[in-house]
Amino acid sequence: MRKIIVSEFLTLDGVMEAPHLWSFDFGSPEQDKFKYDELFACDGLLLGRVTYEGFAAAWPTMEGTGDYGERMNGFPKYVVSNTLQTLAWNNSRQLTGNLAEEIARLKAEPGQDILVFGSGALVQSLMKQNLIDEYRLMVFPVVVGSGKRLFSEASAKQALKLVETKTFSSGVVVLTYQAGK
Repeated sequence: MRKIIVSEFLTLDGVMEAPHLWSFDFGSPEQDKFKYDELFACDGLLLGRVTYEGFAAAWPTMEGTGDYGERMNGFPKYVVSNTLQTLAWNNSRQLTGNLAEEIARLKAEPGQDILVFGSGALVQSLMKQNLIDEYRLMVFPVVVGSGKRLFSEASAKQALKLVETKTFSSGVVVLTYQAGK
């Protein structure tokens, strides 16, 4: 059965909002390889409307992305939205029904795991319904003080099992947790 994997960029103080403002100072070839391997180990993206719209505006015309860009543009994108009118990015499918039922159907289909990038509101909904199998938290050595956090004050208590850590020369750490353990 496929897994739903939430892969997020976070600051030390837990902010996930606007990573373009704080993550680029800490890039490294190791991180690039990690993200490359992560993308190629999956075969679909699960996205909320806001992240989808941003990605759909950028990825199809982004130059110099090589096979990573080809993968992003080519494989299925599952978009959770009740308000989106059109899906212009190829291989995009809108999920509008019961979220738990839609996720159960996706997980039962043959294939590799499905990644969730960004998509804060979607991740919050997935958390509330215990639909996340794994968290990959790429923690950047920066504090920004304010912004949307991955785990909000409204988040329910949930025990996670640490299954892997990776440390990059940039000071970025990836913490991988399995949910429900």
